[in-house]
Amino acid sequence: MSVGTRLKIQWRKVWLGFHLYLGLSLGLLFVLAGLTGSLLVFYVELDEIINPTLHISVIQPSQQEAQSYETVFQAIRQLHPERSAAWRLEMPRNKQAMIMARYYKPVEKVGLSFAPLIAWVNPYTAEVISSRFWGDFLMTWLFDLHYALLLDDTGKILMGIAGFLLLIALLTGIYLWWPTSGKLRQAFSIKRGASKPRFVFDLHKTSGIYSFLVLLLVLVSGVILELPAVFKPAIHYLSPLYQAEANRSLYQAGYSRITVDQAVAIATRLYPAAILRWVETPEGQEGTYRIMLYQQGEVSFRFPKTTVWVNQYSGAILSSRNPRQDNPGDTFMSWLHPLHNGEIAGMTGRLLVFISGFAPAILYVTGVMRWLQKRRVKRLHQLRR
Repeated sequence: MSVGTRLKIQWRKVWLGFHLYLGLSLGLLFVLAGLTGSLLVFYVELDEIINPTLHISVIQPSQQEAQSYETVFQAIRQLHPERSAAWRLEMPRNKQAMIMARYYKPVEKVGLSFAPLIAWVNPYTAEVISSRFWGDFLMTWLFDLHYALLLDDTGKILMGIAGFLLLIALLTGIYLWWPTSGKLRQAFSIKRGASKPRFVFDLHKTSGIYSFLVLLLVLVSGVILELPAVFKPAIHYLSPLYQAEANRSLYQAGYSRITVDQAVAIATRLYPAAILRWVETPEGQEGTYRIMLYQQGEVSFRFPKTTVWVNQYSGAILSSRNPRQDNPGDTFMSWLHPLHNGEIAGMTGRLLVFISGFAPAILYVTGVMRWLQKRRVKRLHQLRR
C-alpha cells in the first residue's frame, strides 16, 4: 500500500470521526431546528389556520373599500392609549388578510431582545380583532424555539455555534459520500433488495445528498443571521453596508402631524411603481414616518428594503434607500432571510425548504441506526476472536 493511500485512509477515519460525533452530539438539535423551520416557512398561514378569526373568510358588500391607514392607526391607539411609541403596520398580503401592527417596546416584555405586541386589524372595518405578545402564542413560540432555544440572546449564540458545527458535519458527509469513478449511479440510489444495514446506509446517504444544497444554504444563512455581530464587520470591511441617516422631524409649535395616508402618498410618489408593505409611525415629537415599499425584483416581498423617511410635520422627504443602488454587501445581507425561508425562489423555494426540514430527522435516525449496526458487528467480531 502506497504512502498516499495510507494517508487517504487515515484522513478518512479522521473525517468519519468528526462526522459521527458531531452528528451524535448535535443531531437532535439539528432535528429540532429542521422540523420547527419547516413549520415556520408557513408560520403566518399556519397562525391563521390555528386562529381562524385572524383570516377574513367573507368580505361583505359593505366592506369592499378598505379604511384609511389613519383610521386603522387611530383604532389601535384607542385600544392601546398607553402605548405612545412607534407602531409598525404591515399591509395585508392578500384581500383576506389582516393588517398586522407591531409595538416593539411593550413594558410587559422589558429585558427581552424581541417580544413586540402584535395587533391584528380588519382593514375594512378598522376593528382590532386580537392583541397578543410575541412568544405567547404557538407560532411565535416555535419561532423563538427555532431561533434561540427560548434563551433569547444566549440562545442565538448557541444556535449560531451549533449551526457552524453542523455545517462541518454536512460537509464531511459529502466528503465521505464522494463516489469513486464508475460508482456515480450507485452513489445516488438505494439498492433494491438490499439487506437492512445496506438499506439504512443507502437511505442515509441519499437523504443527505438530495437535500445537501438546500441544507447548505439554510445553515450558512442561519449562522450569519444568528451571529450578525460576528459577520457584519467582515462584510462591511469588504463592501460597506448601508447605514441610515439620523432622520429627525424638528418640532414646530402649532404644527400637527400629517396623517399616515399623507405620508404614504408622499413616499409612493417617489416610487410610483412600488407596492406599500410597511408603515412605521413617528416616535415622539422628533420621530419620522418610515415607509417601506416593495419594488419589482427585490428578493423579499414581505421584508423589502426600499425605504422612505418622511417629516411628520412638513411631509418633506428626509432621505430614502433604493436597494437597486445597494453595494454587494447589502445585497448579500438582503438575500439571507429569503434564502433561509426559501422566499427567494417563490413558492417553489418555500416548499423545498419545508421538505428539506424533514431531512435532518431522517439523517439522524439512519445515522444512529448505522452507528449501532457497526457497534454490533464490532462486538460480534471481538467475541469471535
